[in-house]
Amino acid sequence: MDPIRLDALVATAADILDAASAQFIAGHRADSAVRKKGNDFATEIDLAIERQVVAALREQTGIGAHGEEFGGEPIDSELVWVLDPIDGTFNYAAGSPMAAILLGLLRNGAPIAGLTWLPFMGQRYTATDGGPVRDSGVALPTLDTSTLADSIVGIQTFNIDSRGRFPGRYRAAVLANLSRECSRVRMHGATGVDLAYVASGILGAAISFGHHIWDHAAGVALVRAAGGIVTDLAGAPWTAESKSALAAAPGVHERMLEIVAAAGSPEDHL
Repeated sequence: MDPIRLDALVATAADILDAASAQFIAGHRADSAVRKKGNDFATEIDLAIERQVVAALREQTGIGAHGEEFGGEPIDSELVWVLDPIDGTFNYAAGSPMAAILLGLLRNGAPIAGLTWLPFMGQRYTATDGGPVRDSGVALPTLDTSTLADSIVGIQTFNIDSRGRFPGRYRAAVLANLSRECSRVRMHGATGVDLAYVASGILGAAISFGHHIWDHAAGVALVRAAGGIVTDLAGAPWTAESKSALAAAPGVHERMLEIVAAAGSPEDHL
């Protein structure tokens, strides 16, 4: 895509997310409105922001959207926005500031732009393919090669007795191996926040055991634009079909893959 057009699309999308931020802030501690699988849920604010942002994107950019709550255009469309209206909904409902609005732009399934808004923190991350990453318009430096021992690492929360693709005991084994080399592990409870913080250099790495495209599209675009690396846990380049994600700065990523591999196969931990 022409870089000038892409920058214009991101600028328009940024205005749309700014407009949604007031409602996001006003709805802090909103109650559950829609129950999902397990103990997951959505609030009325999730639903309202998704409706507002999707309608504005379609009207102002001419590009359809796929949202967490209502679905929408296929993610392998030539161009499609992918929206998570509230990343970290449990945090948001509990009153924690670790919650965000995530918006990625996919071209034929590949992220080419990302926007991650943390309204309570005053952070507004944007990037297009090739970088740089910007926070509220200020360009951030590209990621330096670093070491795991000097890094903070984000990892998803889990239940030790959970099963599924990445059982709780497998996740615990990864965490145990990680703790031997990096004692600075954080569970923010918001995948998109973790990815944005990798892109901005706050975190050296982040592990996601999830597969939802709306959790990852924006952050993958940000990390790659910053010069970071994003694969799945097996080391294959991350795609929209990936079932996990490992994002990290150069140097850290290679060591993280070794630590994940040392935990063995997820099936060994059922």
